[in-house]
Amino acid sequence: MLETYGKGRGMTSKKTNSKTIKIAVVGDIHDQWEEEDSIALKELGVDLVLFVGDFGNEAVEIVKAIAELNIPKAAVMGNHDAWYTATEWGRKKCPYDRTKEDRVQQQLDLLGEAHVGYGKLDFPDFDLTVVGGRPFTWGGSQWKFTEICQNRYGVSSLEKSTERIISSVDNAAYETIIFLGHNGPSGLGDRPEDPCGKDWHPIGGDYGDPDLAEAISQTITRGKHIPLVTFGHMHHTLRHTKKEPRKRAFKSPEGIVYLNAASVPRIVEDRAQKLRNFSIVMLDNGSVSQASLVWVGKDNSIHSEEILYQNPQQQIVQLA
Repeated sequence: MLETYGKGRGMTSKKTNSKTIKIAVVGDIHDQWEEEDSIALKELGVDLVLFVGDFGNEAVEIVKAIAELNIPKAAVMGNHDAWYTATEWGRKKCPYDRTKEDRVQQQLDLLGEAHVGYGKLDFPDFDLTVVGGRPFTWGGSQWKFTEICQNRYGVSSLEKSTERIISSVDNAAYETIIFLGHNGPSGLGDRPEDPCGKDWHPIGGDYGDPDLAEAISQTITRGKHIPLVTFGHMHHTLRHTKKEPRKRAFKSPEGIVYLNAASVPRIVEDRAQKLRNFSIVMLDNGSVSQASLVWVGKDNSIHSEEILYQNPQQQIVQLA
């Protein structure tokens, strides 16, 4: 049975989080999830786990294992999670009988309210609400995957998509909002190295989701507090060059930390040792103090850690 973490729907709390919260963001999984991942997350002592989608190509068994994770969690579906359902070319390649199975719905049923695409989940223990962006997004300014959004959610345009996301913000129980998307918002740069930059032919261009960007803007206007926007889809390793990784973290003038967690592949072999990665975000007093990419090895010990963002005040404290 799925655990329920959400409470107080329709009520607004003015409480400000004064706790330190350790959040793990799990980037695009693409079938790379093992029992050891659940164990590693518990050993890392995380309070909340956020999944950015692309579990696999409608990978029901992977989603089932994630749904059974006994840690507070929220997830959003990626484009690969409707790979054989959302488009005509995908349906032609489908390896199962779609007249007998609906694997997209199976995934949604398994996750239950933990799936926040076009929805939200309140976390009373943390005084925050996680709001999901558009599920199954492909990215970019064009309205793609039109049938699945229309048929499953009644959403037929980017404008309607923004309305759907912002309605979840308006129904959030808490003033602190974390946005969770499969793809990130537009507005983070148009270079191929930027968090949502297009790194395939033709090179360059902002491939972020404009509906998510507009929803974030409207949330700011409403006076809500947004410490973190996290997503995946645009892999860290760039297609056009191997000399540098994608820019993975960015802090806006409003104080929002944008984090791309799509380190793919997320499980690798290194000198006969298997390593698995997680993005770790520390939330102190309602603000991100640090975001890093960690690789966990044998005995669930941290093999390496790369600091992607650190609050300047935190750096001063460490130097003192």
